[in-house]
Amino acid sequence: MKISVVAFDLSDNAAGRADLLARLLAARWDVEVVGPQFGPSLWKPAAGGGVRYRALRAGKYPGFLRRLPALLALIDGDFIVASKPRPTSYGLGLLARSRRRRPLLLDIDDWELGFLYRSGLWGRAGRALDLADPNGLAWTWATERLVRRADARTAASRFLAERFGGVLLPHARDTDAWDPARYDPAGARAALGVAREKVVMFLGTPRAYKGVDDLVEAVGLLGPDVVLALVGADRGRPAARRWAALPHVRVFGEIPFDDVPRFLVAADVVAVPQRETTDTVGQVPAKLFDAMALGRPIVSTSVSMIPEILDGCGLVVAPGDPRGLAAAIRRLLERPDEARELGARARRRCDERYSFRAARAVLFPLIDRLAARGRP
Repeated sequence: MKISVVAFDLSDNAAGRADLLARLLAARWDVEVVGPQFGPSLWKPAAGGGVRYRALRAGKYPGFLRRLPALLALIDGDFIVASKPRPTSYGLGLLARSRRRRPLLLDIDDWELGFLYRSGLWGRAGRALDLADPNGLAWTWATERLVRRADARTAASRFLAERFGGVLLPHARDTDAWDPARYDPAGARAALGVAREKVVMFLGTPRAYKGVDDLVEAVGLLGPDVVLALVGADRGRPAARRWAALPHVRVFGEIPFDDVPRFLVAADVVAVPQRETTDTVGQVPAKLFDAMALGRPIVSTSVSMIPEILDGCGLVVAPGDPRGLAAAIRRLLERPDEARELGARARRRCDERYSFRAARAVLFPLIDRLAARGRP
């Protein structure tokens, strides 16, 4: 059986969850990630991995309509998995299913409207009036009304499962491949250009709601022997240039997903400083599981499911509090035995609950049931 995983934009970090789903499913089925590409190239972290991609360059309406037949032709699998309730992923999945009856699973890992609501009344009104964007507020709102037309749904957080229904399927990592014993911390630190300094790391695509500015301020309070490594930033953006100008910050560009362990093992502490906004209310950061799989000590914030996930195996502080964040990071840097123990517990928790093995135990029976029901 071939499975088509549909992502709403293959040039954006929205492809991250689609990539994860493909890696999970490829253990049993022929899998391909397909969808529109609104930017000039495939999202860099997805490039060069073991996942097959087929993308079609696309733009705004009305030109997007001319691409619809070719986009629907990409969805040629016997089973469809739509990543996110967006018009150019789930919407395409619904259209593809209407042309040829196939099971359609909708996977929801973010509250998509939350991203579009964050800018206040006037910003929301402007987005609602932008009808040229195929994934604009109006079209995404309409698509969200159709979530129950999927044959089944999976959700990455409890908030999303309660809001949309479906089976809880958190982010997962391949804990067998991402064994910290397989990677060289000294070599990773050398690649970052650090010697005796302590390294606090944020790895991912920086966004305002991810609290990177809070983290930059927090690490600045820790003294000259602590550096902040921001890995995954677009160094051409104004925010990245501003951070890179600070003496305690080092900015690194986007890296392939499979290279993440080679960077993370250099970290004395991994920080995931989510802010509490409409963007984050339903989100569980995937980078949390990166750090857990590699046994890194973690400091994060009390947003969404993070306190539940890190209970007993990480430090959690209030969101939007740089001083509280700095105090938690300092505690782990000054207490290396506690830091190591928390990292070890995080690794065990990830292996038990958030490994590929655990995710497949949920996902595979669901796929089997839908596939059997969908056969003629």
